[in-house]
Amino acid sequence: MKAGFWLSASAGAMMMSAGVAQAQVSTNTTDPVAAATEPATQETDGNDIVVTAERRSTSLQRTPVAATVLTGEDLVRKGVNGVEQLQFATPSLTVNNTGQGNAFNIRGIGKTEQTSAIGVGVITYRDGVATLPGYFQSEPYYDIASVEVLRGPQGTFAGGNATGGAVFITEQNPTFDRVGGYALAQYGNYNDVKLQGALNIPSGETLAIRFAGNFEKRDTFYNVSGPWTGNPGNREDYSARASILWQPDSHVRVLLKGDYNNITYGGLPAGLATAKGDPLDVANNAPLSGGDEFGRVVLNASYTFDSGLVLRSISGFQKGTTQVSLDSDGTAAPGTPTAPANNFRDNISEEVWSQEINIVSPDTGPFTWVLGGYYQHDNITIPPNGGYISDNTPNSISPLVFDTVIAGTNPKTALAAFGQAGYQVVNGLQIQVGARWSRTTSANDAVATAIIPGLPRPILTLPQNDKAVDKKVNGKIAINWTVNRNNFFYAFVATGAKQGGLNGPNTSGIPPRSFEAEDVTDYEIGYKGTFLDGHLRTQLGGYYSEYENYQISIVDPLNPGISSIFNVPGKTKLYGVEASAQGSFGALSLDLATSVSNSKLPTFFAIDPRLGGAAARCNPTGGPVTTRCIDLTGREQSYAPKFTLSVGAQYAIALGSEATLTPRVDYAHIAPTFGTLFQNTLLGDRLEARNIVNAQLTLATGDWSIAGYSTNLTDQHYVAAINGARRLAGAPRQYGVRVSRSF
Repeated sequence: MKAGFWLSASAGAMMMSAGVAQAQVSTNTTDPVAAATEPATQETDGNDIVVTAERRSTSLQRTPVAATVLTGEDLVRKGVNGVEQLQFATPSLTVNNTGQGNAFNIRGIGKTEQTSAIGVGVITYRDGVATLPGYFQSEPYYDIASVEVLRGPQGTFAGGNATGGAVFITEQNPTFDRVGGYALAQYGNYNDVKLQGALNIPSGETLAIRFAGNFEKRDTFYNVSGPWTGNPGNREDYSARASILWQPDSHVRVLLKGDYNNITYGGLPAGLATAKGDPLDVANNAPLSGGDEFGRVVLNASYTFDSGLVLRSISGFQKGTTQVSLDSDGTAAPGTPTAPANNFRDNISEEVWSQEINIVSPDTGPFTWVLGGYYQHDNITIPPNGGYISDNTPNSISPLVFDTVIAGTNPKTALAAFGQAGYQVVNGLQIQVGARWSRTTSANDAVATAIIPGLPRPILTLPQNDKAVDKKVNGKIAINWTVNRNNFFYAFVATGAKQGGLNGPNTSGIPPRSFEAEDVTDYEIGYKGTFLDGHLRTQLGGYYSEYENYQISIVDPLNPGISSIFNVPGKTKLYGVEASAQGSFGALSLDLATSVSNSKLPTFFAIDPRLGGAAARCNPTGGPVTTRCIDLTGREQSYAPKFTLSVGAQYAIALGSEATLTPRVDYAHIAPTFGTLFQNTLLGDRLEARNIVNAQLTLATGDWSIAGYSTNLTDQHYVAAINGARRLAGAPRQYGVRVSRSF
């Protein structure tokens, strides 16, 4: 949330598978480690991988969408403990932790700038509710039923409007069958201690309660030198969840869930982007701390009529506070008049209310449909005392350096109506049509001040009270052909939009500007096949997308000292191919997911502020090219790898009648990408390829299991993201032992 709230408008901010898709059927009392030892479930009797994202349960093999589905067991198998590891199990996905939030992108679309001024292109849902956008994404994965990653525009069947994709996370629900659950204990290097568990308690045949919790504490990955203070990268998580399910009869179903998370991550130490050597070796001279505290309440109530028609309400309330203090210049060097040392600090809160209503038709008959309405109110608050400070005075020798302080609110709203219908023209051939109307607003009510310590009053005060409104109509048309139970083809055209907004006040006097909504038209074609009597499933798809008014954060052409959100004129193009497969052959299970993609910006010029020199004009469509005004025409998007690959295999070895020994290995490759559109390798923009190997060996007997595990087995040290003048490292090798018991 840090800069962008507004210092997306300041120079300070610039310093700053279907994978292992399986049937979504698991008992809620399952020990996830023990379940991870079982072969992948590839049913041969018609049971299919299930996708629930479209507000009804549908077969992945007959749903016209590019998707990856991971069960809770899959997450354990592949070492996916949170959102960052998800990229190593899903094609076309990159996730880069930048501290207070992350850059989450599917096919290069999502969010690359850590600013609340810009929306997200990929929406994450927890139990049907769109989560706090772009931030508070450090919530651990525990007691999860499934994670569904949908690629491409989404919005004709669910709450938010997404241009890049959507992630649907479903947590385990209470069940009425019996008292049960699981307990887990783990210890690894970096003194990593994890305790996790769940307890399911039924009360009769109509009411059930489930409790789940996760605790983890770990030492820092970093070797930090310099006169820093605070907590440089140590991690401590406290998470808890309570769920109540009431189902008095076959018609009524009410599910209430509450989640709480307190995550301390230590400010994420980071080095200078141009530095060489190990990115885990960092020199800082500022206070280092950071953490998120947030909670969520979800109420999902539905009524199913005798005809099969479902009326559903999904209500959500979320509130969180995020705090960080970091070294913005990424060094321990004292400041100078031209390059002052910088300490960025904030303490910001966000509150989101949302309400969605669905009417879902019965699954029978040639005509099926879903209608919905959605409202969301999102408010970010920056308090006046310490809410946002870009402090240029620590370790500085210049009396002319000023600090930037911001206080205010950033309220946003989203109102939408949507629907999607399918009609089976002839046996096996279906026409599907979807539409969405939406209205979004974004307002800034804030004051930015420039302060020189020691002076009685600010040298500059800039208030802002503006509002931007967008109205959009989007849609989807698809043709789906089910040749038989084993072969399915689809083709569709879909549009989507990411809302526009306002650049905020800045301390250089440039009037705030609005930026337009980002629009996409996406063309896709795909095939899904089942072979070898159901033991092998495949998914293959190609896409071509054109983005208009593509949103990026660049230096203001009228003032090289200011960063703002701009629209790229013309059409930004993305295109590629994605393929995945899952096989289950007795004790042997295999999975593969890969993507090949490309992206191109249209004619576009922008100033690279890191190159120094005198101020100069730089027209976005005409330049002219200078040492600072860079021609970006044809450049690929940030965090958009041309190639991704993930492969996994496991083999269950029977040891007698009750014990099983299961070795598993997963390999993921993400090709080199660029952290900025300027693609200046001398300034650290190139992010080298990631080759991540995860492995585990699990012994299971009865209700008990013990596993030896390692993530990033080869201990690759790599730069995961570029954030202003800093580079942030990915996680090194971790290994340990995990013991669990189900009951």
